[in-house]
Amino acid sequence: MMEIGARVDETGRLIRDEAGFLLQRDLGGAYRLVLLRVPVDHVEKRVRVQGFYAGNGIVEVEGVAAA
Repeated sequence: MMEIGARVDETGRLIRDEAGFLLQRDLGGAYRLVLLRVPVDHVEKRVRVQGFYAGNGIVEVEGVAAA
């Protein structure tokens, strides 16, 4: 299990739902993303997400880029 505050650097598919954004991880599972900016150009595409784990499957995102 990942510790709160741990660095996250993952790739997967960026999904938008009614509650915001999710990363469908290449390694399986998903993270709920807390984003300061809306990455509309990357929705439904494969991306690399970097940030910090906030607990309960949530990642505070520093950056989203094409993978």
